[in-house]
Amino acid sequence: MTVREPKRRHGRDEVRLLWALADPVVLRGAGAHGDVGAPWPHLRQVARVERRRTVHRRGHVHHSVEVTYAITSLAPARADARTLLGGLRGHWGIENRTHWVRDVTFDEDRSQVRTGAAPQVMAAIRNLAIALLRRAGHTNIAAALRTDAGRPADAVTLLLSGGRK
Repeated sequence: MTVREPKRRHGRDEVRLLWALADPVVLRGAGAHGDVGAPWPHLRQVARVERRRTVHRRGHVHHSVEVTYAITSLAPARADARTLLGGLRGHWGIENRTHWVRDVTFDEDRSQVRTGAAPQVMAAIRNLAIALLRRAGHTNIAAALRTDAGRPADAVTLLLSGGRK
C-alpha cells in the first residue's frame, strides 16, 4: 500500500511517500539475521518513507531526497499507510518539541554529567522542566527559563503545582 502527501510550508515544498508491506510470508523471517538470530514475533508491517524536498531561497532551488524505514506491530486493519505516515509525522513532532529543546535550550550535548545514573537523572529533570512549563502554557521554553531564573519562588510554585495555573 502506498500513500503520497504533498505539503508546502516554511518556504519549501515537501512530498512524503510511504510504502507499507504487510505480507506475513515475506516478513516471517525478519530479524532472524544478525547477532540474536531470532525473528521479530510481533512484526506486522515494514514501511519505507521517502521525503522529497524542494527549497526556494534567494533565487536558488535546492532538491533533496531522504529515505527512512519503519517497523510496527500494528496490523494493516489498524494502521494503513496513511495512518502510519501520520504517526511518523507525530513522532517527529515529539522529537522537535522535546529533544530539540533539550539539545538547544539546555545544551544537553555539552553536559559534563557522564557517569552512573546521573545522565538519565538529568535527562528526566530536563523533561520534567519542559513538561511543567508547557503545562503552565509556555510555548517558548528558553524565555520561560530566563524568567523563572530571576524568580525562584515562581519556579518552586510551578514545581509544587505540577504546572497547573
